[in-house]
Amino acid sequence: MHLNPYGEYAVLLAASLANDWPRNRSEIEERTRDHGMTMAFRVAADDHARTRAVIDAWLTVVDAPTPTARAALLNARMAAIAAYPRLTDHDGEGWHLHYRDEEQSLAPVLDAVISVGTAMHLTTRGMSRLRRCEAGAEPGDACVSVVVDVTRNGRQRYCSVRCANRAAVRRHRRRAAAPA
Repeated sequence: MHLNPYGEYAVLLAASLANDWPRNRSEIEERTRDHGMTMAFRVAADDHARTRAVIDAWLTVVDAPTPTARAALLNARMAAIAAYPRLTDHDGEGWHLHYRDEEQSLAPVLDAVISVGTAMHLTTRGMSRLRRCEAGAEPGDACVSVVVDVTRNGRQRYCSVRCANRAAVRRHRRRAAAPA
């Protein structure tokens, strides 16, 4: 048996959905496959809209101003979706834990996985390891992408090399323009 804590992969899935919202339900499910979820999801007519609501609620955790506020929001999310952990052995993955009831549709499953995964990521990596791209803090930069910091040193500030390069160019231009 191996322990599947959801952690990093669930948070990266949530960031992927937040940063590039899929056009329909099948694209959401495809994204879950890309992030390592192999189980099939029961289909509900409102999966696309309900999953958007899950991601919007998760973004309030990302944008929380303090670790205490972040923890309170996550605790409320996990309390709302609480289910008994279950041992499962599906799709040749070996025995592992699921944090959800069986036979749920896509949105409630993702709510549970993302909430528990975010809590595990933040408690094992650090409460500040989830944020918006720092490039967007600059006037005129519209980047609002989520950054899931999975680096060893915990210093990832930008969502991409492109945003990091834009920020470096802005810093260079400010220094070059500053009076000597």
